[in-house]
Amino acid sequence: MISANEYFGGSVKSLGYQTAAGKSTVGVINEGEYEFGTSQHEIMTIVEGELNVQLPGSEDFQLYGQGQTFEVPANASFKVQASGPVSYLCQYR
Repeated sequence: MISANEYFGGSVKSLGYQTAAGKSTVGVINEGEYEFGTSQHEIMTIVEGELNVQLPGSEDFQLYGQGQTFEVPANASFKVQASGPVSYLCQYR
């Protein structure tokens, strides 16, 4: 089954699905700055565009582009900045 998710007044949208490896979502982040919280370990891969990410425990933002991946531990928060639309794959493991 496919689930639809919407955050920040529709500025971030994703579709969730289940595979044998676990839950995943694919989505789009519109231009803006956002803070997300995690309940599970997340592996984020940028599909298209660029995303500035401030990972837990860091004071600096790092730029991730197409094909690059970053990980966020469970029960943490991270900030992102998008200067334009960014598509992503998020795997929960």
